[in-house]
Amino acid sequence: MVSSLLPNVAIVILNWNGQQFLQKFLPLVLAHSPGCQVIVADNNSTDNSVAFLQQEFPEVQLIRHEKNLGFCEGYNQALRQVEAEYFVLLNSDVEVTAGWLKPVISLMETDQTIAACQPKIKSYYQRTKFEYAGAGGGFIDFLGYPFCRGRVFDAIEEDYGQYNDIAPVFWATGACLIIRATAFKKAQGLEPAFFAHMEEIDLCWRLQLLGYKIMYHGQSEVYHVGGGTLPKTNPRKTYLNFRNGLALLYKNAAPQKRRQILTIRVMLDWVAAFKFLTDGQPKDAWAVFRAHRHVWQHRKYWQNRQHLAQNASLINPDLVFNKSIVWAYFIKGKNTYRALNVPHRTALPA
Repeated sequence: MVSSLLPNVAIVILNWNGQQFLQKFLPLVLAHSPGCQVIVADNNSTDNSVAFLQQEFPEVQLIRHEKNLGFCEGYNQALRQVEAEYFVLLNSDVEVTAGWLKPVISLMETDQTIAACQPKIKSYYQRTKFEYAGAGGGFIDFLGYPFCRGRVFDAIEEDYGQYNDIAPVFWATGACLIIRATAFKKAQGLEPAFFAHMEEIDLCWRLQLLGYKIMYHGQSEVYHVGGGTLPKTNPRKTYLNFRNGLALLYKNAAPQKRRQILTIRVMLDWVAAFKFLTDGQPKDAWAVFRAHRHVWQHRKYWQNRQHLAQNASLINPDLVFNKSIVWAYFIKGKNTYRALNVPHRTALPA
C-alpha cells in the first residue's frame, strides 16, 4: 500500500528571463505541491528574475548559473546540487493543478522499474485541447520522428477523456518530467551537447536501453503555455530540432539498422529543407543543412555515445510506430493518433 505522504520530491524549475512566468505560475506550484522542495535554477537571466525571486519568494531555493547553459546542462548542473528521491523537471510556463503530483508518484512507488512519468499536458490558452509538447504521452516512428497521443505534427486533438488512462510511452515530455533520481544519475543526465530540444526523447530512449520503463498518467493534469523561450518559427529552433533529431538516431538506433535509418532520415530532412525554401523560409532551410553539417563534423563524439545502443532488444517494439509518420500524416492525411492504427499496447485503468 502506497503511503499517503509523498517521498522526497524536488521540483526544479529552470529559468531564463522568465520573470513573468515565475510571477504567474510559481505561486500555484507552491500551493499545490505541499511537502516538496521547490527550487529555481537560473540560467544567468538578464531580466529581473533573480531579484524578484529573492524578494517575493525567499522560501524558494535559488541556484544561479554563471552563464546560460541551455536546458540540458542547466538541469544537469542544478540537479547535481539537489538531494531527493524524485526530480520534477518543470518548465516555468506550466500551470500545475491541485493534486497533480500524487497520482504520478504513487504509480512510480509501485514499480521501481518506472524511471520517468509525465502527466496529461494541455494547452494553457485552449484549455480543452492538448498541448504540443507531450500531450497524452510521446512516441516515435522507426525513423525517429516524434509524435504524441493527442498531437501528430501540428494537428492537436481536443481532450474528451480519450487518454485518461495510465500507459507506457516511448518518451515523456521535458515540460513536466517526473523522474527517479537514481535513474537520472544512472543515465548520466541529459545529453549536454543537445543544449535544448529533443533532450527528453534522448534521455527516455537511454533509460529504456538501461532496462527502465517510461509511463504516462492521465489522471494528473497540467497546462502548458509553450514556446516561452523560442517561438515555433525561429530558425534557431529549426536548427536544434534537426541537429538533435539526427544525433538522437546516430547515438541510440540499433547498430544493425542505423545506416539505413540515417540514410532515409537525411533524405527526408532535405525534402523538409526544400519545402522551407519554397515556402519563403530560407533561414530555416539553411538551418537544416547546418544541422546536418554539425552532426557530420562531430560524428566521433556521437560514435563515442553509442555504447547503450547495443541493448536495442530491450526496447518494447509496441512503443515504436513501424511505419513512417511523415507518410501517414502528409500523404495519407492521418492526423490523429487513433487514425494511425498503432498496434494495441498495454494500458492500465486510471
